[in-house]
Amino acid sequence: MDTLYAVVISAPNFFKISAVGNETTTEEPWRSALLSECFSCYLVCLKGRKSSGISLYATWRNSFAFESSDPDWASYELGVFVCLNCSGIHRSLSSRVKSIRLDFWEDKLVQFMKSSGNANAQALYEKAVPPYYYRPQQHDCNVLREQWIRAKYERKEFTGETKYPPVSYSTGFYEGMLWKKGKENTQFLKRKFVLSEREFTLTYYNKENSKGPKAVIAIKDLNATFQPQKIGHPHGLQFTFQDNDHTRNLYVYHESAEEIVTWYNAIRAARYAYLKTAYPTGTDEELIPKITRNYLKEGYMEKTGPLQKEPFRKRWFILDSQNRKLFYFKEQLDAEELGVIFIGTESNGYSVKECVPKHARGNKWTCGVSVETPERQFVFMCEQEREQREWLEALRKVMSRPMQYSCCRIIVHLYFCLHKPS
Repeated sequence: MDTLYAVVISAPNFFKISAVGNETTTEEPWRSALLSECFSCYLVCLKGRKSSGISLYATWRNSFAFESSDPDWASYELGVFVCLNCSGIHRSLSSRVKSIRLDFWEDKLVQFMKSSGNANAQALYEKAVPPYYYRPQQHDCNVLREQWIRAKYERKEFTGETKYPPVSYSTGFYEGMLWKKGKENTQFLKRKFVLSEREFTLTYYNKENSKGPKAVIAIKDLNATFQPQKIGHPHGLQFTFQDNDHTRNLYVYHESAEEIVTWYNAIRAARYAYLKTAYPTGTDEELIPKITRNYLKEGYMEKTGPLQKEPFRKRWFILDSQNRKLFYFKEQLDAEELGVIFIGTESNGYSVKECVPKHARGNKWTCGVSVETPERQFVFMCEQEREQREWLEALRKVMSRPMQYSCCRIIVHLYFCLHKPS
């Protein structure tokens, strides 16, 4: 059955495109052309008028390559549509920005927007984005969004032209100074870091001229994720890696937004090179999600012991969905975890539900979460029902996902860690 499209335009207050019938991918080019033509007509209706209260993006916005999910603003210098947050970044680049809803649009600007658009801008400014370079998502921190926009439009790093000197994150070797939090205290001190793609290591030194490194971190086990709120700095970055039987966290920042994002993408480049070496038949679609990861859920909960008669104690929890691990720490910036809980699948005896502990003692919070594993039951308490719902949803999401081979290896490793002879 052919797909029928109903187009309703009642300018300037309503704009809608709806589909009737079976939509197939082969019709997408025709559909996009229709949407583009309807949008052009709609812009004509708007020209010279103040578009207050108008919803430009009723159903067609997903057919265009926007930088965000709520593109109610436009850079009429670049010809791209952006959200409110990104509009401020574009304005800081001296790019001329207007509101789609609130500002006047002259004929020449309407024509320019008709002839430009985000897809054309992507073809020019994103022609050669490296596969490892992180493309910010809607809820990512501001430093990632800002540096992505600056890299595209200000520094023009992805146009495909040869850069000399080459951009730092693409050279396979990077070194510099970062402010690092001490393991046993809250003080941040300058430390020298050296990243080597050839050796697949990240090394740091206590002093710039130290003879030997403080630590050599294998790229194999390294993750990097931005944590501005937790670290208390807008450029805060968390490194996580395996250190013997523990997971080790390093918390760093740099005063320069460009520098910290360069470090992040240099690490991603090294991780990508490692994954291509370790999994030579893996496709980019398979490998890119494994380069770095954000944690599915973090926050404080109260935790009791295995008998559920021990006093509840406040702990910071991190749910790493990729490795199916729920870590808990005494405080949110601790270097090492107090413990880790593997989160298996429902078919293997794992479950999560709301609960009210029978022998609660010492808890200040009342919204319970019970995690059942084949070995024991864990009981946690959340401060608010919203937090409880978010933890339940996050844990169920992990449990509903099939386990991969790497997760089976984690189970074996955790088993031997828990049962090794004293």
